[in-house]
Amino acid sequence: MADISAFGLRINVRADKTFPNGFDLTAFADDADAFDAPSTQVKDKAMGINGHLITWGKANALMATINVIPNTDDDRNLAILLDANRVTKGKAYVNDTITMTVSYPNGNVTTFSGGAITDGQPANGAASSGRIKTKAYQFAFESRSGA
Repeated sequence: MADISAFGLRINVRADKTFPNGFDLTAFADDADAFDAPSTQVKDKAMGINGHLITWGKANALMATINVIPNTDDDRNLAILLDANRVTKGKAYVNDTITMTVSYPNGNVTTFSGGAITDGQPANGAASSGRIKTKAYQFAFESRSGA
């Protein structure tokens, strides 16, 4: 029997300038996927005029999304990281290199490296239910190792 429980998932985010010691994430949202690493295209393809399949390797970033409970320490740390890496007039730009280590309850560990934070909500949104919306933060990475 396979146990696929995600209870106990922990993610460590280390940003070389903003958070050189890193911080752990455990306050994952209940209404969105806690952690998602969507499909990545590794080859492109075409067909020659006589029906021959042609393929070639294609470099793409490895994407990851983390959804956290708003107003938690996890959200505050990710918001600090997002703002530090946001370019705008009159503000110092940090340009962190990010490493993310995902520790699964079964003991497997996956490390994403050479990354950057790419997207996130700059403020709390309010849902029609009267609830603060879950905060999503997205990252792109060059490489991955581990299970």
